[in-house]
Amino acid sequence: MPTPFHQSVIDEFRANGGKVGGPFEGGDLLLLTTTGARSGAERTTPLGYVRHGEELLLVGSNRGAPRHPDWYHNLLAHPVVRVELGTETFEALAVPAEGDRREELFGHVVRADPGYGEYQERTGRVLPVVVLERAEPEDRQPPRKIRTLADKLMEVHTWLRGQLRQVAAETDAHFAARAAHEGPGEPPGPGLGLQIRQRCLAFCQALEFHHTSEDAHLFPGIARHHPHLADTFARLREEHRSVARVQGELVALLDGIGIADPRRFRARLEAMSSELNAHLDHEEKSLLPLLADVPWPPAPRERTNG
Repeated sequence: MPTPFHQSVIDEFRANGGKVGGPFEGGDLLLLTTTGARSGAERTTPLGYVRHGEELLLVGSNRGAPRHPDWYHNLLAHPVVRVELGTETFEALAVPAEGDRREELFGHVVRADPGYGEYQERTGRVLPVVVLERAEPEDRQPPRKIRTLADKLMEVHTWLRGQLRQVAAETDAHFAARAAHEGPGEPPGPGLGLQIRQRCLAFCQALEFHHTSEDAHLFPGIARHHPHLADTFARLREEHRSVARVQGELVALLDGIGIADPRRFRARLEAMSSELNAHLDHEEKSLLPLLADVPWPPAPRERTNG
């Protein structure tokens, strides 16, 4: 639960379109909602931020305390977060910066707000700099309207495919940095380990939630009206179990990227990505015709007396 002070800031923020008084008056403030690493419960925290182009940067300063703040541990466990900025609310992928990129971004933060430099001087830990990735570059266009459950399914699948593409792109960047290293000693870390991890974790958690929702709610609901599709849904559930296996293999593969042979790694990653994309293609072929006339969001049920 937020402290009474934080809750008062949250309430004032939401009541006044993102504007607050007191110590935050005139500052850049957002509300970050994370999922508890252990509890699984949502936690909302008011935080200062710094803009860097189109990116929003957060610093896990904890006012120079020796421990990282709880919200930072939460986003490491659950990378997809909810952001309230002014009157706008959106989901973002939280990616801690590493290596040279962290140093570059922290320098930008300190130039914008020197207080973060003072916090760094108070503690022996390196203050994390977190980038909130609001959308993939190719998605920065007016969002398509979601009118049916088929539209919603495609929105989820499009996001999942985008995450897979980003994992592949960041993996290529990782191996390019390794290949560019010259001279003795170990190659410097390219600063992409956490970035790849967060994206993979977000993909796997979103896909698991998506499949759980389908198996528990979507498929049984459709089957009541289309009993002849029972075999189709049974096959899709079986595919979900296979996909869960591939997800586990993908996480294990990425854990070993630091010492992996690039050619073999890329081949395995491509094979896993192809299998996951083939599943999404099959779901779309099987489900989109059934969902095209189902309105989204669903209409609220009428209450009956008695």
